[in-house]
Amino acid sequence: MTKRVFILGGRGRIGRSVAQDLLIHTQAEIMITGRTPDSETLDPRVQFLVLDLADVEKLRRAIASTDLVVHCAGPFHYRDTNVLEICIEHGVNYVDVSDHRSYTSKALGYNDAAVSADVTAIINTGIFPGISNSMVRQGVEQFDAPEKIHLSYLVSGSGGAGVTVMRTTFLGLQQPFDAWIDSQWQTVKPYSDRENIDFPSPYGRSGVYWFDMPETFTLPHAFPSVKTVITKFGSVPNFYNHLTWIAAHIFPKQLMQQKSAIEFLAHVSHFMTDITNRFSGIGVAVRSEITGYKGDKTATFCSTLVHENTALASGCGTGSIAQLLLNGKLKKPGVSPVEEALSTDLFEQTMQSRGIKISHEWSGV
Repeated sequence: MTKRVFILGGRGRIGRSVAQDLLIHTQAEIMITGRTPDSETLDPRVQFLVLDLADVEKLRRAIASTDLVVHCAGPFHYRDTNVLEICIEHGVNYVDVSDHRSYTSKALGYNDAAVSADVTAIINTGIFPGISNSMVRQGVEQFDAPEKIHLSYLVSGSGGAGVTVMRTTFLGLQQPFDAWIDSQWQTVKPYSDRENIDFPSPYGRSGVYWFDMPETFTLPHAFPSVKTVITKFGSVPNFYNHLTWIAAHIFPKQLMQQKSAIEFLAHVSHFMTDITNRFSGIGVAVRSEITGYKGDKTATFCSTLVHENTALASGCGTGSIAQLLLNGKLKKPGVSPVEEALSTDLFEQTMQSRGIKISHEWSGV
């Protein structure tokens, strides 16, 4: 029987990328949603449903008739867990592209309910978090005693994503956050402590800053022996880093707490990237560096990934999880971040099938 996938937020750049990945790698029928009618000509396997998430009864009916829900309707800073709860109620597997610890924390609270309902719910899929988390797991498994995780992300221009991602960036600057450093939780200021990191071509040496990501607190849970987890983010061109730093450190805190200010900054930024995308591109670089003991020696295992389109890479990350759930190769009842749900061998298989190359380099061995 043909499987049915329901993509919430399917008209956004990320949602479209997920749908595109599923059309290539599965035989599933796909229903995408938006708040207004869509006159665009779609693939015969794709249907469109006008839906506002506030219409709970219509949402419940749609979820009850599907095999898998993919939640791409961010920003997740604002989202409740209603979609996840309805999936658990109807025994429907769930995947999302959530990227904020507030939502991740709420979602993880439904783990026991998902286990009881035999529902596999995998959160934080995409490129970062998502593919990045699996790169960490792949690296951690190389060590006898992993001690430090250092994740660095670099995005060119808009990354091929829409204004929602811009909102997410500025929402991430609102509050200091806790990070796992030297085996204790320490408060970190967003967009602080710039480091210059060597990324693969075409990026080279670029600056990254502390940024609040859900993997900052899910990775210490997944890998308890690790003493430090660092997550840093930067933009290309570099002047965007300076503008973001000013928003984080100079703008009045009261201003950054206002939704109208976030909307203004998000739309201005998106307008700017529409211009700079022409020469910066919309790609992404991910660098995962694991330090620990291999035998009696301290060593470092570095993994890197470069993709020319951030939104498409995110679609590959989420689409690969959805594919594995649809074909029955991945089953883990409960609510799990991707690093706890996806084995390294399945990760490597799905990345290879999508032509995504991850490079590795040892030092100290």
